Amino acid sequence: MIRIGLTGWNGHRGMEGLQAYSARFPIVEVDSSFYAVQPVRNYEKWVRSTPDDFGFVIKAYQGMTGHQRGDVPFASKREMFAAFLNSIAPVREAGKCKMVLFQYPPWFDCTRPHVDVLRYTKEKMGDLPLALEFRHQSWFQPEMQERTLAFMEQEGWIHSIVDEPQVNPGSVPIVLHPTDAKLTLIRFHGRNREAWLEPSGENWREKRYLYRYSEEELARWAERIRELQTGTAEICVIFNNNSGGDAAANALQLAELLGVEYKGEPPGQISFFDL
Repeated sequence: MIRIGLTGWNGHRGMEGLQAYSARFPIVEVDSSFYAVQPVRNYEKWVRSTPDDFGFVIKAYQGMTGHQRGDVPFASKREMFAAFLNSIAPVREAGKCKMVLFQYPPWFDCTRPHVDVLRYTKEKMGDLPLALEFRHQSWFQPEMQERTLAFMEQEGWIHSIVDEPQVNPGSVPIVLHPTDAKLTLIRFHGRNREAWLEPSGENWREKRYLYRYSEEELARWAERIRELQTGTAEICVIFNNNSGGDAAANALQLAELLGVEYKGEPPGQISFFDL
């Protein structure tokens, strides 16, 4: 099975609100959870607004991944993880939590202390499905790649495979290796190399994800996804190139290339999303 969706549901051309979004896409990445631990009521609302088989990829709070600059509004790491887990409980109870995504920053390199951080995170998150995305190339250097993937398999991490500009050392290559037999995540960040090299200006984050994938680029990815299906039962694909409204168009384009069709139903009814 392949599920294709976007990062967030607001601000995409032709779509207003989660209910309208879920009629077109079967999965979404919640990124507001990265900036703040969301109130439980938000997740309760999102669960009610989506079909029964809809899925959420919830991005881990920035304090849990080391992105937080300044004071973290929690007395301890234990309290922070507990607050996050409590906030997402409605999604989990509804069976709509596909995975929680832990995307680590570019300075999170391949060292023993950082391996310990990953083990601590797995312990605190319990049996929730967790996806792991690196932003430092040291994890996938030739001498470390096999060890990194073996570690992810042993520790139970879902591999978040990324398409992003190759900027040393703050990005990782495309590594087509599922580490979980049930789930694999693919995230498209665009290929705006210039904006990744020199983030500057007030709207640098928007410029970073300003990119539209070509038909040829997506056709190559359709081949890769078919190959990945031999090693994992379900693939979730998220388009994060949303600065210029390109994500939705590219997502629908890839779905067509893969022969994937989705017709969402109102919440409470059954919908199907099959390859």
